[in-house]
Amino acid sequence: MDLQSLVTFFEEKWEGTPDVCVRAPGRVNLIGEHTDYNDGFVLPMAIDRAAWIALRRRPDRWVKVHFADTQRYGEFHLDAIRYTDSGSLEYVKGVAWALQEEGFFLRGWEGVIIGDVPVGAGLSSSAALEVACARAFCATAQIPWDPVKMALLSQKAENQWVGVQCGIMDQLISACGQEGQALLIDCRSLELTHVPIPDTARIVVLDTGTRRGLVDSAYNERRAACERTARQFGVKALRDITIEEFERRANELDEITRRRVRHVITENDRTLRAAQALQTGDLREFGRLMVKSHESLRDDYEVSSPALNAMVEIALQQPGCLGARMTGAGFGGCAVALVETAVAERFSQTVAEIYHQKTGNEPSVYICRASAGASLVESCCTA
Repeated sequence: MDLQSLVTFFEEKWEGTPDVCVRAPGRVNLIGEHTDYNDGFVLPMAIDRAAWIALRRRPDRWVKVHFADTQRYGEFHLDAIRYTDSGSLEYVKGVAWALQEEGFFLRGWEGVIIGDVPVGAGLSSSAALEVACARAFCATAQIPWDPVKMALLSQKAENQWVGVQCGIMDQLISACGQEGQALLIDCRSLELTHVPIPDTARIVVLDTGTRRGLVDSAYNERRAACERTARQFGVKALRDITIEEFERRANELDEITRRRVRHVITENDRTLRAAQALQTGDLREFGRLMVKSHESLRDDYEVSSPALNAMVEIALQQPGCLGARMTGAGFGGCAVALVETAVAERFSQTVAEIYHQKTGNEPSVYICRASAGASLVESCCTA
């Protein structure tokens, strides 16, 4: 994003210049889908699209914000935070509430928020906003930045204030990402392992131009099947069941539950093997595992869609594509591809053209680099 646009927007809405700017990135999950709520493993990457806040400290405890995407304004007092269903402002309130619940003393600020993470595409625009707000409150109140703790409090804001029962992956990668690295997350222990992405490949996000419909019931059905099976097998979560044990006892499960559980158990195994493949630079093995992940999500977990399947099939037919899969919760949104760097531009143009011709949908394609997690932008005031 153009930093000057952020500062100019601030100057248009508030007299003078900002004290500080912060950013927090969106993410794409490379592999490890529907494993997070089963205490499993995920391998996301922070992308070079983010939520940005330019702000100036206030002498009181008012927080006053202009949003660029909706051209809306909102404000609240830190001593009287109330939920009013006021759109994006609720994410700012929720983070303030979670930080104060933890015992932090916050200070007021006035600012503007701009984001270039596509909304609803499965790239975690909401987590980027939450983590950026946490970074802003820490900056104004001189609270030491603890990325894992702030990710957990941002998740608390989304779960308990906004009311979306997300896992921890999105906020953790937004807070803890490193440039040029993916992040293997153990969703039980929160152990983090940075995994380098070789320069010989690019991550390409393929937005199908479709969005998820009302899929709460489908999500709840799958999650309930996972939890029910864990109890039946006498373990805390599906991540505790080995592939061998599952195969030995699979006949105890009905056909649908058996497929749901098989996806989660094999996806955890694929994610660990994929991280190892990246560590050793074996991009072909990584790509093969991405394809297997998509097939499992499509056939066993049944969360893909015709648009996602078409996008993946088209991507895999192109020269230089090492692997592709749907990414995110499913039923719409994005696919992700691993592509040789030398052909990434041509790949992106060709896939977009063929997909549009085949489906009539208008896609968006982003060649992404792995970015750093939430940060202060030192050059903000001189942009």
